[in-house]
Amino acid sequence: MWFIVGIVGLSMSVPITRIITQHLQTMAKIKGDLIQNEIELEKLKQQNYIIETEKMKLELKKMQLEYQPEKIELSKV
Repeated sequence: MWFIVGIVGLSMSVPITRIITQHLQTMAKIKGDLIQNEIELEKLKQQNYIIETEKMKLELKKMQLEYQPEKIELSKV
């Protein structure tokens, strides 16, 4: 009797193990895709930071070129 129960229990554990394994594989694939997307997002953030920094440098140079301070002769004062 226990032999039959053991065989039935063993035969039921194989599909359950397969389902659990497939679930874990699917979750690992989703997590890998998520990490890949996060890496791509960080690359885009880095590129955006570099572009913004260069833009600010160019604006600063433009402001420096446009700014012509008046020269005050100290000897006249």
